[in-house]
Amino acid sequence: MAKTKFTDIDSLSLQGINEDAELIPLMTPEDEEEINREKLPENLPILPLRNTVLFPGVVIPITAGRDASIKLINEANNNEKIIGVVSQKDEEVENPGIKDINNIGVVARILRVLKMPDGNTTVIIQGKKRFNISEITQEEPFLRANVEEIPETKPDVQNEEFGAIIDAIKDLALQIIKSSPNIPSEASFAIKNIESNSFLINFVSSNMNLSVEEKQNLLATNDLKERALATLKFMNIENQKLALKNDIQSKVQSDMSQQQREYFLHQQMKTIQEELGGVSHEDEIEEMRVRAKDKKWSEDVQKHFEKELSKMQRMNPQVAEYSIQRNYLDLFLDLPWDEFSKDKFDLKRAKKILDRDHYGLDDVKRRIIEYLAVLKLRNDMKSPILCLYGPPGVGKTSLGKSVAEALGREYVRISLGGLRDEAEIRGHRKTYIGAMPGRIIQSLKKAGTSNPVFVLDEIDKLSIGNAGDPSSALLEVLDPEQNSEFHDNFLELGFDLSKVMFIATCNSLNTIQPALRDRMEIINVTGYTIEEKIEIAKRHLLPKQLKEHGLTKDDLKIGKAQLEKIVEGYTRESGVRALEKQIAKVVRYGAKSIAMEEDYNKKITNEDIIEILGSPRLERDKYENNEVAGVVTGLAWTQVGGDILFIESILSKGKGNLNITGNLGKVMKESATIAMEYIKSNAEELGIEAGIFEKYNVHIHVPEGATPKDGPSAGITMLTSLVSLFTQRKVKKSIAMTGEITLRGKVLPVGGIKEKILAAKRARIKELILCKENERDIKEIKDEYLKGLTFHYVNEMSEVIDIAITNEKVKNAKEL
Repeated sequence: MAKTKFTDIDSLSLQGINEDAELIPLMTPEDEEEINREKLPENLPILPLRNTVLFPGVVIPITAGRDASIKLINEANNNEKIIGVVSQKDEEVENPGIKDINNIGVVARILRVLKMPDGNTTVIIQGKKRFNISEITQEEPFLRANVEEIPETKPDVQNEEFGAIIDAIKDLALQIIKSSPNIPSEASFAIKNIESNSFLINFVSSNMNLSVEEKQNLLATNDLKERALATLKFMNIENQKLALKNDIQSKVQSDMSQQQREYFLHQQMKTIQEELGGVSHEDEIEEMRVRAKDKKWSEDVQKHFEKELSKMQRMNPQVAEYSIQRNYLDLFLDLPWDEFSKDKFDLKRAKKILDRDHYGLDDVKRRIIEYLAVLKLRNDMKSPILCLYGPPGVGKTSLGKSVAEALGREYVRISLGGLRDEAEIRGHRKTYIGAMPGRIIQSLKKAGTSNPVFVLDEIDKLSIGNAGDPSSALLEVLDPEQNSEFHDNFLELGFDLSKVMFIATCNSLNTIQPALRDRMEIINVTGYTIEEKIEIAKRHLLPKQLKEHGLTKDDLKIGKAQLEKIVEGYTRESGVRALEKQIAKVVRYGAKSIAMEEDYNKKITNEDIIEILGSPRLERDKYENNEVAGVVTGLAWTQVGGDILFIESILSKGKGNLNITGNLGKVMKESATIAMEYIKSNAEELGIEAGIFEKYNVHIHVPEGATPKDGPSAGITMLTSLVSLFTQRKVKKSIAMTGEITLRGKVLPVGGIKEKILAAKRARIKELILCKENERDIKEIKDEYLKGLTFHYVNEMSEVIDIAITNEKVKNAKEL
């Protein structure tokens, strides 16, 4: 075979040039004659090809991955290097048999076998002659068959028509190479240097963009002239397509605007995203449409959604507003429009749940049961707005969870403490980058229903900042007459909150905006008595701490007496938060002992309590004696519940000045001034010499100066202290009082009565003096809380003095 003209392998496929490829000879007429003289073997190993057809004279690389193919190539490469190549009828068939392959194929010579890094075998083969399979002689490990040569009908060399066809094929091939950007220009060199007409036809047929079936039909055509005409026909079609494509590209390119260019790039990006497993822009929109079909929204909401979805469809995904629009539509689809959980109206079960989770709090439980009863009867009642008001640690927030379980509703909670941005409630407008809905809408999205139990924690701790007043934004949320169309700035559409059960919690009503307070039903959650605290510790706190510290009830036991000692000596609050911390210390003592394998008392004693917690820091009985004139016990309300305080008065030589100390507020100082002026005005009735006021200075002090104190409820206590001081008479033992005074000596009612009574019981007070109008507050308190207490109801200050001050002089009484 002559080796005078060469090209490389990839040029033969017209797909690109590989400069490092080994040079393969082009077929010359002499080579063709030599092939024609070669005798065809009677029996050949048959190699099926999935997606290509080999033509005589053409060199192609193939990749062998099937075991049978690799075995065939290895055996042939070691022997005569001659194989039979046929194409498969269906490329999906993994192990083709006689029915899966075409009968007409080409004898091929193996030129080179290459082992690739991925484990496959690449073989370079060159076609020789066509053959027809007459009989399959072997199927395993690969196919072998008896073959017969198929003669080829060639036109006469002087045939002008055939020569014209060949020239047309050459010219058209060169034109296609020139017009197509995907075929390297070097391929034209190969076309120009082909001398054999039959090889030219086979070479072009092999490299045209045709299906396997069309190429097989060309190979099966015995008449070379017919094959040439068929090839020319396909080439004309290919050339017309290429010309049309180039013409369209030219026109589009000249008219393409920047927006069209971006769209084209976006389409490419879409394809890349799909290849990488991502979701395209159109897929997102279609997914939203599918999700929207299942939503239970009104016609107005449906129209608004369709409008916004169309707007998103027209947007360029690369602009910043696209992500906002997508978040907006996601929110629309995630919100529970008209989706409600079914309420459970088993009132006995609800009461059991409330009693199980919370000891005491009877007023709150009764209100919840009343609400459930009305809802059961009407089934369309708008949810009330409850506000649980009381000191920290009494279970206001956790009560919301129990209510949700009792109703069978979802539970949502947001903390409003320190909130100073109105957008946290109403959301941001969509025009801002990073816009988000308000926390009300976000929480409803999280709940998944339109009627959850919604706890607004610490509503009294809302602040006013530069970004608006959040408490004013809550006016619409907490108004049953308005919140059926709650407007969120981000949502831009009314959302029905009327079925939501809002439960607000607060420690003080003074800091809540009056208009907001007016929209809520205030339920006073007072502090716990010592007995209640012991029960709560036994039922809830101790089991909870044992579980959290990895212990069982058999590892550590704390009796009622020990729990009472912890309550009395180590806590001084209305709630149980500090009590839980002290119990946690005791439980940690047990956990440490078990972990270090130390001996310890599983049943905690009083001595163990002192060893673990130290000496008691808070004495239950703060009241000491009545041997000093001018010292009176008062009752006060604080943020953490009720407390007792002492009013101390003392006289010193001077000119009648009044000094008041003890970190007191303006109202409390005014109470002291009123008390002093009342005594001066009624000195004769009180048995006080009038001239004494000009001889002595009076100093009133309220101990514990680190704690701010204010309010009018210490008025009668201050007056009693001053009368005791000026008369040097004893104050009755174990008595405390609370009430406001006027210049006329009237006693006015005050608030926080239950908390003050609990504080009095903790301090072992036996008698209490209250305003007559506060009697109604006492009647609302359980009798068990009042056990051991005697109440004196008064209207005038003279009655207070008669009850509280005895006629007995104090020891070492001063002569005034």
